[in-house]
Amino acid sequence: MKYEGRKVIVHDGNVDKALRKFKKKIAEDGLLLELQERQFFVKPTVRKKLAKSQAKKRWSRYLQSQKLPPKLF
Repeated sequence: MKYEGRKVIVHDGNVDKALRKFKKKIAEDGLLLELQERQFFVKPTVRKKLAKSQAKKRWSRYLQSQKLPPKLF
C-alpha cells in the first residue's frame, strides 16, 4: 500500500504561500490536533473527567445564551 502524504505545489518560488496552504490542509485534516492528543498518555478516567467538564461548560454556555434580557422598565 502506497501512502501519499500531504502535498502543496509551489508556484513562482512563493514558499510562504505554499507553507500557509500546507498548514491549512494539516489543520483541516485534524492531524495537528491528533498529534497533540497522542503526545502524552491520558488515563481513561481522566479523559472521562475532562469530557464531563467540557460538557458542563457547553451546557452552561447554552443556558446563558437562552437567558432572556433583563426588563429595563
